[in-house]
Amino acid sequence: MRKTDMPPRLNAKQVKDWLKPEAKSLTDALHNWLQSLGTSGTLKASLEALDPETLEQLAFKWPLLGSDKQLPPRGDWTTWLLLGGRGSGKTRAGAEWVRSMVCNGLAGRIALVGETYADAREVMVEGESGLLAIHPTHQRPEWTPSRRRLEWPNGAIGQVFSAEDPDGLRGPQFAAAWSDELGKWKRGDQTWNNLQFGLRLGDFPRQVVTTTPRPVPLLKQILKDERTALSHMKTRENADNLAPDFMQRIVASFEGTRLGRQELDGELIEDRADALWSRPMIERNRRKTAPDLARIVVAVDPPVTATATSDACGIIVAGACEEGHYHVLADVTVQGLSPERWARQVLGAFDRFEADCVVIETNQGGDMAERVLRAERATVPVRQVKAKRGKYVRAEPVAHLYELGRVNHVGSFAALEDEMCNFGLDGLPSGKSPDRLDALVWALFWLSQSHQPTPRARPL
Repeated sequence: MRKTDMPPRLNAKQVKDWLKPEAKSLTDALHNWLQSLGTSGTLKASLEALDPETLEQLAFKWPLLGSDKQLPPRGDWTTWLLLGGRGSGKTRAGAEWVRSMVCNGLAGRIALVGETYADAREVMVEGESGLLAIHPTHQRPEWTPSRRRLEWPNGAIGQVFSAEDPDGLRGPQFAAAWSDELGKWKRGDQTWNNLQFGLRLGDFPRQVVTTTPRPVPLLKQILKDERTALSHMKTRENADNLAPDFMQRIVASFEGTRLGRQELDGELIEDRADALWSRPMIERNRRKTAPDLARIVVAVDPPVTATATSDACGIIVAGACEEGHYHVLADVTVQGLSPERWARQVLGAFDRFEADCVVIETNQGGDMAERVLRAERATVPVRQVKAKRGKYVRAEPVAHLYELGRVNHVGSFAALEDEMCNFGLDGLPSGKSPDRLDALVWALFWLSQSHQPTPRARPL
């Protein structure tokens, strides 16, 4: 009998026996079975071969249904931190982890901590991905709102707490905890510390934190803890479970912006106090399209070497309009390419945007860069610029143009904007060269020096 020719109406034990005797669980058996399906069978027909009880078991088999990022990581972690975007599935992952701890007998008392009591109840307990919804009937806990308490059939108890009431966590003790939206907790430090003192039951108390990231000190402290395991979850990765209109209207609109990277991609984004640029400054001047431009340049910050660990070749395209505003059009920076290959990248951008010239910094290999470009195309117009001051000082006039609202980003350039907002008096925190930023500075410097807005008469 072929694996796709399943007998009619199988129960859980028959599925396991029919597939592979070595399958250790129904989950393993179903996984093997679904992988074995070929052109002679369909998933719909195969599922219809299962009886209702087996189908219900399949519907609640989270290791079979969840994505890799929604399943607990291996290792001896104490805190599992899920940084996720809106609708990325982090709430379901947190609830399923609590369910597995309870149903496997690993936790008899669990703390459920939300931003407020109302949030904890509406999201963690009664929400579509909350604890009541994810249990099959025979495992579902009983919820007593007046006591803020869940009680499972096996005797395990979950207590709901609010980050607005840190003292509520004084006294109780737990074997596990689930903290939701920690990035929004108003009294985060007190709540977190009291929770840690209460995690003292069982052989190995553990906790899961599900949150959209915000650059708050508590979240950064948890990230630095060597006992923290981190999972990153993006909204787009859960698109199959979200409304198509949401993906088209919201995700497409905000993707790549600071708000989108935080709320959709689950990235922890922060600005340096001594940085010349800030995220709000860039966001205020972001545009979807550029006007007609009087001049366009491709600026290049060439690397000295061409290895995988070399500095990147910063390549920025920018233009100026008659009104004296500047528009950043593209960041096509590359790394680890030979001079000939990054020269072709530059020329490709030059052609695509119909640029007027290529601007090259001469301090580090500028003459060589011009020779490489002319070897690929002898007629390309090249303008050399030479740095006489440090990177921070020469970037200040360009940052001032942003402050005046005279520089617009046409689209989103995450890597470039990260460099801009993390570049301070001592450079980047990583110690690397700000190659994209250097190219941006030279592009806007050249445009501001070579192009002056056309005076216009204004009627009185």
